Amino acid sequence: MDWYQIVLETIDMRSFSNLWFWIALAVTWSSASHWVIGVPFDMVGRARRHGGQAARDLEDVVRINVNRLLYIAEETGLWAVAIGSALLSALAVSGFVYRIELSQALFLLAFPMSLVGLLSVATAARIRGEALCGPDLWKKLSSHRFWIQVIGMLSIFVTALWGMFQNMSYTALGG
Repeated sequence: MDWYQIVLETIDMRSFSNLWFWIALAVTWSSASHWVIGVPFDMVGRARRHGGQAARDLEDVVRINVNRLLYIAEETGLWAVAIGSALLSALAVSGFVYRIELSQALFLLAFPMSLVGLLSVATAARIRGEALCGPDLWKKLSSHRFWIQVIGMLSIFVTALWGMFQNMSYTALGG
């Protein structure tokens, strides 16, 4: 048996049976729920508990990130949506029509994250439009985080089901 065969038997190169894919999925959703509109969520808790300087710091960081996010959306919004849609479409077609497992895995990571991106832009616009601060801002950031976590749980659930189906199909076909 040559070294290439040993490596391929030791490290399964398929996405859904690869430990690194599942680690990447967990890290992606953990990071997405911690960094709400680019702001670490622990700052919200600190602002709630202590108020004062912690609340002012949170409002400053939120203001900076909201302005940054909306500037990017205003400047590149149409192009970002067009290119993002094209990439997601290419991943969906190559993954689910042509059965390329890597494309399936990347689509199942990227599509829900694109929803989080759209939700973040909408939340940033609302924060700036309503000039939210104090408890109203904390509530909005908490609500935003909740919906990110809902999207994440659904994404992990669907990805796990699809991954199990792929792994069982691969095994049933004698792979």
